[in-house]
Amino acid sequence: MTTAAALTEIDHSAFARLEHEGRLLNPLHKALTARPGRVGFRGELALRFAPKLADEARPPELFSAQTMAIANVGEKHLPFFASYLLSFEYLKDVAEVLGDTLSPDGKYFLFCNNIDLSKKYQVTYLGATFYVLPIDESTVYNELLELLYLEKNDLKKKDTAGKLDAVADAALKFKSTFEAITYEEGLKRMGPVRNPNENRPV
Repeated sequence: MTTAAALTEIDHSAFARLEHEGRLLNPLHKALTARPGRVGFRGELALRFAPKLADEARPPELFSAQTMAIANVGEKHLPFFASYLLSFEYLKDVAEVLGDTLSPDGKYFLFCNNIDLSKKYQVTYLGATFYVLPIDESTVYNELLELLYLEKNDLKKKDTAGKLDAVADAALKFKSTFEAITYEEGLKRMGPVRNPNENRPV
Protein backbone atom coordinates (compact mmCIF):
# COMPACT_ATOMS: atom_id res chain seq x y z
CA MET A 1 0.00 0.00 0.00
CA THR A 2 1.31 3.45 -0.81
CA THR A 3 1.87 6.00 1.92
CA ALA A 4 -0.88 8.18 0.45
CA ALA A 5 -3.33 5.28 0.56
CA ALA A 6 -2.34 4.44 4.13
CA LEU A 7 -2.90 8.04 5.19
CA THR A 8 -6.35 7.94 3.61
CA GLU A 9 -7.19 4.95 5.80
CA ILE A 10 -5.89 6.79 8.87
CA ASP A 11 -8.13 9.75 7.97
CA HIS A 12 -11.14 7.45 8.26
CA SER A 13 -10.16 6.05 11.64
CA ALA A 14 -9.85 7.22 15.26
CA PHE A 15 -6.25 8.21 14.47
CA ALA A 16 -7.40 11.03 12.16
CA ARG A 17 -7.40 13.89 14.67
CA LEU A 18 -4.19 12.71 16.34
CA GLU A 19 -2.50 12.53 12.95
CA HIS A 20 -3.66 15.99 11.88
CA GLU A 21 -2.53 17.45 15.21
CA GLY A 22 0.92 16.04 14.54
CA ARG A 23 0.87 13.74 17.57
CA LEU A 24 1.82 10.40 15.95
CA LEU A 25 5.61 10.66 16.00
CA ASN A 26 8.60 8.48 15.07
CA PRO A 27 6.48 5.60 13.80
CA LEU A 28 7.85 2.08 13.52
CA HIS A 29 4.46 1.42 11.94
CA LYS A 30 1.66 3.75 10.88
CA ALA A 31 -0.47 1.99 8.30
CA LEU A 32 -2.91 -0.84 7.76
CA THR A 33 -2.10 -4.15 9.44
CA ALA A 34 -2.88 -7.64 8.18
CA ARG A 35 -6.33 -7.50 9.79
CA PRO A 36 -8.89 -6.15 7.27
CA GLY A 37 -9.83 -2.54 8.01
CA ARG A 38 -7.40 -2.18 10.92
CA VAL A 39 -4.89 0.65 11.14
CA GLY A 40 -1.96 0.22 13.51
CA PHE A 41 0.43 2.67 15.11
CA ARG A 42 3.64 2.00 16.98
CA GLY A 43 5.77 4.99 17.92
CA GLU A 44 5.48 8.01 20.22
CA LEU A 45 2.42 10.07 21.13
CA ALA A 46 2.99 13.80 21.62
CA LEU A 47 1.16 15.00 24.74
CA ARG A 48 2.29 18.63 25.11
CA PHE A 49 3.79 20.77 22.38
CA ALA A 50 6.47 23.39 22.91
CA PRO A 51 5.51 26.94 21.87
CA LYS A 52 6.24 27.51 18.20
CA LEU A 53 8.85 30.07 17.26
CA ALA A 54 8.14 31.30 13.73
CA ASP A 55 8.24 28.23 11.48
CA GLU A 56 10.63 26.31 13.68
CA ALA A 57 9.51 22.73 14.35
CA ARG A 58 10.29 21.92 17.95
CA PRO A 59 10.03 18.55 19.68
CA PRO A 60 7.14 18.08 22.10
CA GLU A 61 7.63 19.09 25.71
CA LEU A 62 6.03 15.82 26.78
CA PHE A 63 5.39 12.59 24.93
CA SER A 64 4.33 9.07 25.71
CA ALA A 65 6.94 6.61 24.48
CA GLN A 66 6.65 3.03 23.20
CA THR A 67 3.05 3.59 22.14
CA MET A 68 1.13 0.74 20.54
CA ALA A 69 -2.44 1.26 19.33
CA ILE A 70 -4.98 0.13 16.76
CA ALA A 71 -8.02 1.75 15.15
CA ASN A 72 -10.64 0.36 12.81
CA VAL A 73 -11.50 2.19 9.60
CA GLY A 74 -14.92 3.81 9.96
CA GLU A 75 -14.94 3.71 13.78
CA LYS A 76 -14.33 6.69 16.08
CA HIS A 77 -12.84 4.91 19.11
CA LEU A 78 -9.49 3.24 19.74
CA PRO A 79 -10.10 -0.37 20.84
CA PHE A 80 -6.53 -0.80 22.15
CA PHE A 81 -3.81 1.57 23.37
CA ALA A 82 -0.65 0.96 25.39
CA SER A 83 2.24 3.25 26.27
CA TYR A 84 5.10 4.08 28.63
CA LEU A 85 4.86 6.98 31.07
CA LEU A 86 7.71 8.38 33.12
CA SER A 87 5.18 9.44 35.74
CA PHE A 88 1.66 8.30 36.68
CA GLU A 89 0.74 11.99 36.71
CA TYR A 90 0.77 12.02 32.90
CA LEU A 91 -2.22 9.66 32.73
CA LYS A 92 -4.30 12.84 32.72
CA ASP A 93 -2.41 14.13 29.67
CA VAL A 94 -2.86 10.85 27.80
CA ALA A 95 -6.59 10.74 28.56
CA GLU A 96 -7.13 14.36 27.55
CA VAL A 97 -5.12 14.00 24.32
CA LEU A 98 -6.95 10.81 23.33
CA GLY A 99 -10.21 12.45 24.39
CA ASP A 100 -13.05 11.50 22.03
CA THR A 101 -11.16 8.43 20.79
CA LEU A 102 -11.59 6.75 24.19
CA SER A 103 -14.34 4.22 24.79
CA PRO A 104 -15.69 2.63 28.00
CA ASP A 105 -15.07 -0.71 26.28
CA GLY A 106 -11.49 0.02 25.18
CA LYS A 107 -8.45 -1.80 26.53
CA TYR A 108 -5.94 0.86 27.61
CA PHE A 109 -2.64 0.02 29.31
CA LEU A 110 -0.22 2.52 30.83
CA PHE A 111 3.14 1.32 32.13
CA CYS A 112 4.37 3.85 34.68
CA ASN A 113 7.92 4.19 35.93
CA ASN A 114 7.08 5.67 39.33
CA ILE A 115 4.55 3.31 40.87
CA ASP A 116 5.26 0.44 43.27
CA LEU A 117 6.60 -2.56 41.31
CA SER A 118 4.25 -4.86 43.24
CA LYS A 119 1.09 -2.89 42.42
CA LYS A 120 -1.37 -2.84 39.53
CA TYR A 121 -4.30 -0.46 39.35
CA GLN A 122 -7.41 0.40 37.38
CA VAL A 123 -8.10 4.11 36.98
CA THR A 124 -11.22 5.48 35.32
CA TYR A 125 -10.71 8.87 33.69
CA LEU A 126 -12.93 10.63 31.15
CA GLY A 127 -15.17 7.58 31.10
CA ALA A 128 -12.43 5.16 30.09
CA THR A 129 -10.65 2.59 32.24
CA PHE A 130 -6.86 2.54 32.20
CA TYR A 131 -4.90 -0.46 33.43
CA VAL A 132 -1.92 1.08 35.21
CA LEU A 133 1.07 -1.19 35.64
CA PRO A 134 4.65 -0.76 36.88
CA ILE A 135 7.67 -0.92 34.60
CA ASP A 136 11.33 -0.82 35.48
CA GLU A 137 14.00 -1.91 33.02
CA SER A 138 11.71 -3.71 30.59
CA THR A 139 9.75 -2.43 27.58
CA VAL A 140 6.03 -2.01 26.97
CA TYR A 141 6.17 -4.73 24.31
CA ASN A 142 7.83 -7.26 26.62
CA GLU A 143 5.56 -6.36 29.54
CA LEU A 144 2.48 -6.84 27.34
CA LEU A 145 3.72 -10.24 26.16
CA GLU A 146 4.04 -11.32 29.79
CA LEU A 147 0.72 -9.81 30.86
CA LEU A 148 -1.16 -11.34 27.92
CA TYR A 149 0.62 -14.73 28.05
CA LEU A 150 2.13 -14.40 24.59
CA GLU A 151 5.31 -16.28 23.68
CA LYS A 152 7.99 -14.04 22.22
CA ASN A 153 9.35 -16.88 20.10
CA ASP A 154 5.94 -17.32 18.48
CA LEU A 155 6.03 -13.71 17.31
CA LYS A 156 9.68 -13.47 16.24
CA LYS A 157 9.03 -14.17 12.57
CA LYS A 158 6.21 -11.64 12.32
CA ASP A 159 6.83 -8.11 11.04
CA THR A 160 6.00 -5.02 13.14
CA ALA A 161 2.38 -5.00 11.97
CA GLY A 162 2.00 -8.72 12.70
CA LYS A 163 3.37 -8.33 16.21
CA LEU A 164 1.03 -5.40 16.80
CA ASP A 165 -1.94 -7.45 15.60
CA ALA A 166 -1.04 -10.34 17.91
CA VAL A 167 -0.68 -8.09 20.95
CA ALA A 168 -3.85 -6.14 20.16
CA ASP A 169 -5.91 -9.29 19.57
CA ALA A 170 -4.82 -10.67 22.95
CA ALA A 171 -5.36 -7.32 24.69
CA LEU A 172 -8.93 -7.08 23.40
CA LYS A 173 -9.69 -10.32 25.27
CA PHE A 174 -8.06 -9.13 28.51
CA LYS A 175 -10.44 -9.68 31.45
CA SER A 176 -8.33 -9.29 34.61
CA THR A 177 -9.23 -6.70 37.22
CA PHE A 178 -6.87 -4.77 39.48
CA GLU A 179 -7.34 -2.51 42.50
CA ALA A 180 -9.58 0.38 41.44
CA ILE A 181 -8.31 3.79 42.52
CA THR A 182 -9.01 7.37 41.51
CA TYR A 183 -6.52 9.50 39.63
CA GLU A 184 -6.13 11.64 42.78
CA GLU A 185 -5.34 8.56 44.87
CA GLY A 186 -2.76 7.52 42.30
CA LEU A 187 -1.05 10.90 42.60
CA LYS A 188 -0.71 10.33 46.34
CA ARG A 189 0.72 6.84 45.89
CA MET A 190 3.19 7.49 43.07
CA GLY A 191 6.89 7.71 43.78
CA PRO A 192 9.44 10.32 42.68
CA VAL A 193 9.99 10.91 38.97
CA ARG A 194 13.44 9.87 37.86
CA ASN A 195 15.68 11.69 35.41
CA PRO A 196 14.27 10.77 31.97
CA ASN A 197 17.79 10.69 30.51
CA GLU A 198 18.89 7.83 32.77
CA ASN A 199 18.40 4.47 31.11
CA ARG A 200 14.87 5.12 29.85
CA PRO A 201 13.62 2.09 27.89
CA VAL A 202 13.68 2.61 24.12
